[in-house]
Amino acid sequence: MPHDPVDLRSDTVTRPTPEMRRAIAEAVVGDDVFKDDPTVQELERLAAEITGTEAGLYVPSGTMGNEVAILTHTQRGDEAIVDFDSHIYNYETAGPAVLSGVQLAPIRTDNRMLRAAEIEEAIRPDDEHLPITRLICLENTHNRKGGMVYSIEEMRRIRDLAGKRGLRVHLDGARIFNASAASDIDVKEYCSLCDSTMFCLSKGLGAPIGSMLVGGSEFIGRARRNRKLLGGGMRQVGILAAAGIYGLRHNVGRLPEDHRRARQFAEGLSRIDRIDIDLDTVQTNIVVIDVEKSGLTVDETILLLEKNGVLVVPFGRTTIRAVAHLDIDDEDVTQAISVFGKVFSTIR
Repeated sequence: MPHDPVDLRSDTVTRPTPEMRRAIAEAVVGDDVFKDDPTVQELERLAAEITGTEAGLYVPSGTMGNEVAILTHTQRGDEAIVDFDSHIYNYETAGPAVLSGVQLAPIRTDNRMLRAAEIEEAIRPDDEHLPITRLICLENTHNRKGGMVYSIEEMRRIRDLAGKRGLRVHLDGARIFNASAASDIDVKEYCSLCDSTMFCLSKGLGAPIGSMLVGGSEFIGRARRNRKLLGGGMRQVGILAAAGIYGLRHNVGRLPEDHRRARQFAEGLSRIDRIDIDLDTVQTNIVVIDVEKSGLTVDETILLLEKNGVLVVPFGRTTIRAVAHLDIDDEDVTQAISVFGKVFSTIR
């Protein structure tokens, strides 16, 4: 029988374990719009406790979490400073402009994280002709930078700058637990430097759906109204919140396994001709692979790998991305390296 493909497209492809499915089946539920779903309430309390914040809000997706945060922090006509390579700027369908009436000011940073000095240069002066800079959006880990982790020292400098200039800081922490595992810095410390943080339950933590937005109680109260505005009011959603609770309690501690496998995979590929990988960027569970030297296009590369049982995604003009997750084991990593070697050895 043919084997299932080694699916490295994303850590969103994970499927609930039998234990997580049991938690889903046994969840006590209510109507969350009426605020009487006890499992959602438990998840929101747990998320706030783990992140050291006052309150949490369960949202269907990370994108909605980011967009609710921007809508809550800003007014129409404001400007938010972002990294040019950020998820908010690239992958949220121009949500800030459409939903919040907010202009984004993207800063190009090449293959590194956004710095306080660059942010300071981008803050608008007080001039009626210009938008008001209201918000700074950071990303940790950084998806398009290969899962790199933000320096806590740089985040402190950004927090200090925001405080001096009266700006809010939102953290797209979709993979914040990966950042914590890689840096040995508590999630609470990262979140303490931000006015709001979003993190995903449906990536490394293995839940089938959902993300959390955490922050101050007053902020979350306003965010709840904006969640409803954007269509995120849910009913007996405790069945899904139960999966999030399970992920937070059981799957955070295993994230270093994903990092180890991503590193093993990256090092294996780095020994294959016509593949380029910057191993310095492989800090968590994401591996970005440059195939330009092969002479193949990204689409051709993906198709050849898929035919041989490995799934990846396009990630740029000459790059593809692979992500380790809880459904990938050591055998899968070995198999994927072998397939890459086979595919690239046939190139003339």
